[in-house]
Amino acid sequence: MFVDQVTVTLKAGRGGDGCVSFRREAGVPKGGPDGGRGGDGGSISFVADENVSSLAWFRFHPIQKAKNGAPGEGNNRQGKRGADVRLTVPVGTVIREKDGGAVLFDLTLHGQSAVAVRGGKGGRGNASYATSTHQAPRERQPGRPGGEKELFLELKLIADVGLVGFPNAGKSTLISRISAARPLIADYPFTTLAPNLGVVDLGEYRSFVVADIPGLIEGAHLGQGLGIRFLRHIERTKLLVHIVDVSPYTGRDPLEDYRVIMEELEAFSPEVAARPQVLAANKADTLGADTSRLVRLRRMAARKKIPFFAISALTREGLKPLVAALARTLERLREEGGKEAA
Repeated sequence: MFVDQVTVTLKAGRGGDGCVSFRREAGVPKGGPDGGRGGDGGSISFVADENVSSLAWFRFHPIQKAKNGAPGEGNNRQGKRGADVRLTVPVGTVIREKDGGAVLFDLTLHGQSAVAVRGGKGGRGNASYATSTHQAPRERQPGRPGGEKELFLELKLIADVGLVGFPNAGKSTLISRISAARPLIADYPFTTLAPNLGVVDLGEYRSFVVADIPGLIEGAHLGQGLGIRFLRHIERTKLLVHIVDVSPYTGRDPLEDYRVIMEELEAFSPEVAARPQVLAANKADTLGADTSRLVRLRRMAARKKIPFFAISALTREGLKPLVAALARTLERLREEGGKEAA
């Protein structure tokens, strides 16, 4: 089950209480204070793991508690520290305060970790209060409570290229042809109900990651169809590929399809809509002699200066030039990003 948004409640462990104790030993008539301090409570942290693909585990475990620290003991023995809790999340998880609060952590690298709530400090035992003028202290300090927070976890997949388009435009077929991803493919709308990731192997140890976003329809930003909840997964992408179905059997106008998708992207995020784009006219193998739908779309792309490719994901026609163009564009964007950083 793919889950990309959850709310979790975290409670760190309480620190152990300090101990009041006096040394009792044969032959030592005046044993001094020897109460040890309590152990610290356990903390709770998040760790990004590339082997985890969903936040589904938290759907069934929404409350997480760390162990309390043990109280101190006599003979200056410190209480045992409470065990920490390390929660694994997918790479790309954003952790923020509940109810749309500030972003606390953005875990974008495998192994990256962040402490969300810290355990309470253990209290001091009476041995630590002893002075030359106060040789038999009976004071002790209680352990401090651990941190407690309610957090909102949101997964944003990390991909180089995002595929967008109407349901049944062929996005899942395309990602299955250019990568090892094997999404569900069928001839009915909304086959894809969750984003899919695929790694495109370019050879010579080069590759890029493609995200297939479930189909949009007009009014998606108002909650129609699957809505725009999955569009957050292309917020990190560098390049968008619009898959437009140009087959004559849809009953739709390819230019209108492109306009609708752009409007939905604008409604979601003008920044995302302004990303570099490539337009892929899919199912070109079904056009036959009448190529007017393809020609009109090509002319529109030329006017807007958008790279255009006529492809058939099913027959693999035109896929090599498309993948090569995507690789070149990503390389150029990386170089430009490197220059800006310098």
